[in-house]
Amino acid sequence: MTVPSDTLFSMEPEDSGSDGTRPPTPRPRAVTRPPVGPAALDPVIASRASQLSRQIRLGTSSWSFPGWRGLVWDRESSESTLARSGLPAYAAHPLLRCVGIDKTFYRPPVAADLAAMAKQVPEDFRFLMKVPESVVSPSPRHGASRFLDAAYATNEVVAPFIEGLASRGGPLLFQFPPLGIRTGEAAARVVDSIGEFLARLPSGPLYAVEVRDRLLLGESYRSRLRTAGVVHCYSVHPSMPSPLEQARACPPEPGTPMVCRWMLHGGQTYEDAVDRYEPFDRLVDPDERSRHEFAAMLERAAGQGRDCFLIANNKAEGSAPITLALLAEAILARGDHPAVA
Repeated sequence: MTVPSDTLFSMEPEDSGSDGTRPPTPRPRAVTRPPVGPAALDPVIASRASQLSRQIRLGTSSWSFPGWRGLVWDRESSESTLARSGLPAYAAHPLLRCVGIDKTFYRPPVAADLAAMAKQVPEDFRFLMKVPESVVSPSPRHGASRFLDAAYATNEVVAPFIEGLASRGGPLLFQFPPLGIRTGEAAARVVDSIGEFLARLPSGPLYAVEVRDRLLLGESYRSRLRTAGVVHCYSVHPSMPSPLEQARACPPEPGTPMVCRWMLHGGQTYEDAVDRYEPFDRLVDPDERSRHEFAAMLERAAGQGRDCFLIANNKAEGSAPITLALLAEAILARGDHPAVA
């Protein structure tokens, strides 16, 4: 008999004879092992994770990257295997307490799929989910346009998000593309439209807005978000000012969560970054400015008792897990963070 390579063996006794006198004879019983497990943890990173404030959740933009072997995964695995079976191993990493769900940008979420993900992670884990492109873009590449359609967003996005992820739902992200805004008047019109849309969404989730037009930032934008109970997502992207510059233009409201995304190194397209950084197993272009700005913002917010979420992309510096390990070091360098007892 050929034994599958992904099985282990334990010994199981055979049935005793009919007279009950023959001692049981062990026989092998196949035990299936997980397709992928967590990597052995670097003691330095484990120490950083234990010291980091529990208010701060760090995570990556999706998780199905084979190049993270030794960083997140314990063995070589295909992208499809990781997408299907890698989430429990990812969530076992003590520094990775949230993750981005990117596939919902291309098609609406399905509550059952989200619920299946939620069952694979600890109670304290959180998901940041992208809203479909059809809702945030007037000219989507994926799906028919439902641009700023609050009824559609409520029924087809918010409802599955709440039903599927339940308590493990973190930020629900509206990532608006570059809208080509050139004047203050155009920016004011867009801000009003976005604000009216957000005001029609049901309360409950943590809504976050990420924009790619710097002219949108300002008091009117901040006021609209505040009125709707929505937070700005502070991002690193070539189209936007630095995180601290965004915070000066749109200061976080007292007591609100902080949502951040470290997406793309300056001067590159996503396609160029993929070619430059694959297989995402090392730092290629360190971005010290963004690291120290985010460290300052997160350390301050956590010190105020605010929940913080930061998602890092492989295209930020070359390897999202390494980016987060260095960010944790930078945060801890700014002050002491007690470990949870």
